[in-house]
Amino acid sequence: MTSQHELASIARAVIEANSYMTLATADRAGLPGRSPVWYAHSGYRQFFWVSSPAARHSRNLAGRPQAGIVIFDSHVPAGTAQAVYLTATAAATTPDELLPGIEVFSARSQALGNRPWSPGEVCAPASLRLYRASVSELFVIDRDDQRTRADIGE
Repeated sequence: MTSQHELASIARAVIEANSYMTLATADRAGLPGRSPVWYAHSGYRQFFWVSSPAARHSRNLAGRPQAGIVIFDSHVPAGTAQAVYLTATAAATTPDELLPGIEVFSARSQALGNRPWSPGEVCAPASLRLYRASVSELFVIDRDDQRTRADIGE
């Protein structure tokens, strides 16, 4: 069995090494949707991305905030992949969340050689919004190919 320390290390490494997460949502009727989104995170418990409020996943979250997230590297050979599975509540950021969230998003963008982001780019009348997912559960696949809950702290 993999130790919690090892699981936490795997989760942190996967989250840090990747730039895209698959966001799974459902509409009010339960019809699923999935979208790859570029993300930034704060403390491995808050994930931020920028999307159009008209995008299917954004509309789904407006009506049903529960989301599933998977982060993984699809370039590794079969049987060697590590993945992080997150259960979260997600929505467009509130006015109080906007400035700290866009700072996290912009800092990661710049750290990876991309441009900075400002609050004005994700507020009306702009076409994009900043979204936040708050993680309630985090899992990784352990050495025995079992999905195991990992505690990576706050």
